[in-house]
Amino acid sequence: MKTLALELSTTRGSLAWLDNQADLTREWPNDRKNSAVFFENLSAVTKKFGAADTIVVGLGPGSYAGTRIAISAAIGLQVSSGAVLIGFPSISAMECDAREYCAIGDARRKSFFFARIRANDVVEGPMVFSESELKAKLDAVEMAIPVFTSDSMPQFERAVVRFPSALVLARLAREPQRGFSLPPLEPIYLREPHITMPK
Repeated sequence: MKTLALELSTTRGSLAWLDNQADLTREWPNDRKNSAVFFENLSAVTKKFGAADTIVVGLGPGSYAGTRIAISAAIGLQVSSGAVLIGFPSISAMECDAREYCAIGDARRKSFFFARIRANDVVEGPMVFSESELKAKLDAVEMAIPVFTSDSMPQFERAVVRFPSALVLARLAREPQRGFSLPPLEPIYLREPHITMPK
């Protein structure tokens, strides 16, 4: 099976190709205002390997703009190739050896998200907390459980910076028992959309 994985939910973008003969990963600083590097890497990988059988996209939570760009690119590739398109939480594909961990991140508006991941599945959350609520939540988490973030958050002393990995996503896409999202794919939203009605 030829698998292409796209991950743009954090400040480090990555994509991966995985098949029976080769695997390839590309990573770069992900500028949310300029996606040219992503498309350059995507073009190079698709020219080298051709069409994928399965395309998996990291759905966040994280940068909505980055995740939407990855989803849109995946839809374009899927339409042209007929590949199977699936999504999976980016936080379930952290680059780490831990079987169980917590993921936290900036949810904007002076709030933060928390999720607990076990064997690459989200088993709690993501939930949104204030800073003091998240500190209390983390105090209740066993010290043996690592806490990862893809944001700079020094106020949470236990948090270690780790990033989602497109290669981990590609490997997870080969496990049919996983609870993948199917089209239409959407980023993981931490809140209900805020809609302003015209006056």
